Amino acid sequence: MWARMNRAAEEFYCRLLQQLIGLYTMAHNPNMTHLKIPRPVTALPPLWVRCDSSDPEGTCWLGAVLVTTNSIEGIVLYAVSCKADKNYSVNLEDLKSSHKRRHHLSIVTTRGFAQYELFKSTALDDTLAASQTTITLDISWSPVDEILQSPPLSSTATLNLKVESGEPRGPLNHLQRELKFLLVLADGLRTGVSEWPEPLEVKSAVELVQEFLNDLNKLDGFGDSTKTDTETVKHDSAAVDRSIECLFTVRGDLDFAEQLWFKMSGSVVSYQDLVKCFTLIIQSLQRGDIQPWLHSGSNSLLSKLIHQSYHGTMDTVTLSGTIPVTMLLEIGLDKLKKDFISFFIGQELASLNHLEYFITPSVDIQEQVCRVQKLHHILEILVSCKLFIKPQHELLFALTQSCIKYYRQNPLDEQHVFQLPVRPTAVKSLYQSEKPQKWKVEISGGQKKVKTVWQLSDSAPVDHLSFHKPDVSELTLSGSLEERIFFTNLVTCSQVHFK
Repeated sequence: MWARMNRAAEEFYCRLLQQLIGLYTMAHNPNMTHLKIPRPVTALPPLWVRCDSSDPEGTCWLGAVLVTTNSIEGIVLYAVSCKADKNYSVNLEDLKSSHKRRHHLSIVTTRGFAQYELFKSTALDDTLAASQTTITLDISWSPVDEILQSPPLSSTATLNLKVESGEPRGPLNHLQRELKFLLVLADGLRTGVSEWPEPLEVKSAVELVQEFLNDLNKLDGFGDSTKTDTETVKHDSAAVDRSIECLFTVRGDLDFAEQLWFKMSGSVVSYQDLVKCFTLIIQSLQRGDIQPWLHSGSNSLLSKLIHQSYHGTMDTVTLSGTIPVTMLLEIGLDKLKKDFISFFIGQELASLNHLEYFITPSVDIQEQVCRVQKLHHILEILVSCKLFIKPQHELLFALTQSCIKYYRQNPLDEQHVFQLPVRPTAVKSLYQSEKPQKWKVEISGGQKKVKTVWQLSDSAPVDHLSFHKPDVSELTLSGSLEERIFFTNLVTCSQVHFK
């Protein structure tokens, strides 16, 4: 009884959908004069009907899209089916023959598409949110010789990278922490409220700065005091993948202000810390206890005071309001800018002219922070590419220039997918022994805007349907494509001409 009721409901639903699409078609057909619809008809948006895939064909969408140039010339009707199964059977010649019969063609063309997931980061435990970093390779070619054909080396390939900054176990962890502290200072200037991060140091910021000044005083203000800090940074980066060391190395020439930033960014927990630390520094400069060296080119307030101290005269600075925050933000910006300059130029990925937009001090300090944040994201993209793709320098250079061009014109967007054309021969080792996450073939012919598309994927291609997903116990450790559930899609269409 229930089976008969379900069949009756299904038949009623199908008739209703057919009537809806039929009405949509007739409303635009100029030959339906008996309907007495005023002409010309304003074209309605495409009609798409979501289905539950309960029919034998597994229909999940029905669509109707108008064909227009200067007027409405016809309509293309679509049927999209989706099935989930561990077993599938399809033949390319059968698909081509079906397309020929449906559209009365003698010759058809085929185009293939394959997508390989080269990297997708995930959470290693329940306490860490999954990163959204993904690297995929899209390959297209024509003609297609067989279902699931491996793309030939004459194909067209595109690398797609979406990288989320701040992976907690990533090789740029120390630099990411510095950037986060920079953003805390910038937010404090903008809103008047600072949410200070947990300190990384056991000693307080005031203790660390006092010890730093005492060490400089013992050296009579001169000498190389970068050794301890450089070793600290390198030790902090000890977990970095060895393959990345040749790409990103910590600078060993940190000047006084940069060392000060390194100490304070890991220990400051309040506004009062800033005031006390800068009070100690200014007093030491005024007494002549230290004469620290600086890199050229800095325009920060602290740098100006240090240069003035060389001549025994210093401006009076009142450490109140936003001045202490601004002072630390300025030296942090200088330090990170030099880090990025050292990396991009040292690796021959960009010139100073390429970086000028990102490092210029001629814009307000909030905009400088935004641009440094963009540079950091570019670095994250390049490091991810280097780690998981291991590309040649030519490809890394092209990716760098593409990212720089994008961020000169757009705001920071970690959800943006950076696309880079690549030669299949340059990345063949990444995909030739792998199975794609998505593979499809498009069959078309003549001048008609109609196609038959068959696709196989290892993830559900539609959101509104629920499919059984095997849990971890159903998969082996290798997680190969053969052990996963398959999703097959078939898109067929027919064209109705009104004229």
